[in-house]
Amino acid sequence: MSFKIGVAVVLLLASTALALWFYFAPSTLLKLVLKPPRLEKVVLAGSGASGTLIDLEGGWFNEGKPTEVVICSEESSRGWDVPERITIRNGRLRGAIRIFGLGVNGEAPRVRESSVREGHTERAQAAAPREIVLENLQIEAAHSIPLYLGPGVTGVTVRNCGFTGWTVSTVVYLDAESAGNTIEECSFDVQAAREVIAVDGSARNIIQSNRFSRAALGGIYLYRNCGEGGTVRHQTPRENRIEKNTFDLSGLHPGSYGIWLGSRQGRRNYCEADAGYPFGSSADNRDFADDNVVSGNVFNPPSPRALRDNGKRNRTGAP
Repeated sequence: MSFKIGVAVVLLLASTALALWFYFAPSTLLKLVLKPPRLEKVVLAGSGASGTLIDLEGGWFNEGKPTEVVICSEESSRGWDVPERITIRNGRLRGAIRIFGLGVNGEAPRVRESSVREGHTERAQAAAPREIVLENLQIEAAHSIPLYLGPGVTGVTVRNCGFTGWTVSTVVYLDAESAGNTIEECSFDVQAAREVIAVDGSARNIIQSNRFSRAALGGIYLYRNCGEGGTVRHQTPRENRIEKNTFDLSGLHPGSYGIWLGSRQGRRNYCEADAGYPFGSSADNRDFADDNVVSGNVFNPPSPRALRDNGKRNRTGAP
């Protein structure tokens, strides 16, 4: 009995220490110190994967093994071969889902090469997967971002999904030049080292009727990640709709907000890494989180830090 009690005490102390570490350590430190688990990869690539339906019927994806599901385009001599109309539904996933076209993130070589020319947003969107549906899933995160929509991804619907576990970053990341995605009726109960949803140079998305059980370091942040990796960000986080969401702000850290429109405004040491071009973030490092609609959201408890608006022409009143 004494041995069992000792083990229980050790586990309690370890979990408490991890919670405190998340509270005080920034995301960058956690990424350096906490090694990611080894994930099996399941890849749905190119137009050959178009129309794929994976119905888990209440079971685990990949038998519950830690897995990264990759939905991506393939580059060929004729251009980008793009997957469309893929659905994953009705089950559980331990790991992460990553969707991308030109590159896995905003710093990928093909993304950077395209970004130094006009028309980058259109090229990124034409090369990226679209019309992906993630529905009735329980996604258990462990270290990495559980849902990452890469540059140019459009038309993704995330509906009635539950996110749990822990991440050294955000829970959902909408990367530069992505647009027209929907996140609705989902629950977020993740120990995150950053804001729950990052809208980074992503436009015309709908984030509605979700429940944020944990938002200690912020709920939904809109910004433009100027210059990182030398990539020019063209699109701004504009014309998004953030409506009828519920936020638990009881553990909100100092300096954090439930919703923050324009959370960076060039306050990063890499913002000049894309200098030299007369467009996008190369010409102006500011976020331009403008013309968004924020209405009908509930913040418990009410807080003066529920909403911060550093954009222009945003509608933040009652519906």
